[in-house]
Amino acid sequence: MAEAEPTLLQQIRKREVELSVETDQARQEAEQIIADARRGAAEIIKKAETDGQNTADEHYKKGLASVLDEVEKLKQRGEEEAESARLQGEQHLPEAIDKILSVVTPE
Repeated sequence: MAEAEPTLLQQIRKREVELSVETDQARQEAEQIIADARRGAAEIIKKAETDGQNTADEHYKKGLASVLDEVEKLKQRGEEEAESARLQGEQHLPEAIDKILSVVTPE
C-alpha cells in the first residue's frame, strides 16, 4: 500500500513548523550578533577611555615638567641676581663705611 500524500492542511502545518524553527534560529543569531556588537562597543569605549586617560596623563606630565623646568630657571636666575647684588654691595662696602663714619663721627 502506498503512503497517503499529506493533505494541504498537513503541508501548511509542516511548513509553519519549519518557518518557526528558521525564525527561532534567525532570532538567536541576531541576538548573538547584537551581544557581540555590544561587547565590542564596550571594549572600544573602555580602550578609548584608557587611551584618553593615558594621553591626558602624558600631557599633564609634560606640562608639569615644563613648569618645573621654568621654576628651576627662575630660581637659578634669582640666585645669580642675588649673588651679583651681594658682590656689588661688597665692592661698595668700604665707600659706604667711610660715608657713614664721616657723617656720624665729628672731624
